[in-house]
Amino acid sequence: MNNNTLFTAGILSFIASLLHVACVFGGPDWYRLLGAGEQMAQMAQMAEQGSMYPTYVTLAISVIIDIWGFYALSGAGAILKLPFLKTALVLITAVYLIRGIAGLIIPFLTSSQIVHQNSIQFWIISSIICCIYGSFYLFGTLKLWRIKNV
Repeated sequence: MNNNTLFTAGILSFIASLLHVACVFGGPDWYRLLGAGEQMAQMAQMAEQGSMYPTYVTLAISVIIDIWGFYALSGAGAILKLPFLKTALVLITAVYLIRGIAGLIIPFLTSSQIVHQNSIQFWIISSIICCIYGSFYLFGTLKLWRIKNV
């Protein structure tokens, strides 16, 4: 393994994925505990009533985040090289950083109910977390390019 920064990024993604899975099993209280808005809590209540839709949505998000974690581990040299590695890492970095930065700005610029179903506290905390994750991906990806181009 030659890139501890990308390795850390991968572990962080796996933690985020596990938190999403925990919401599936924890129900509405877990969604609320983690700061999700009432729409997500209602989705958890739908699951309690037998609907599989919320479970599918949350697990799909979890799988995507897991894939991102595997790409980080691949870039770190901890697992085999995945296809389109550098492209994927750049896109993953962009998603985390755009989500993080946008989440720190948009709630203060709009009165949209979709945005404000989540608390300002949720937006600030989750956005800072996304910026931290994105920074690990960014610096790890830059290090990967430097190692490969030497």
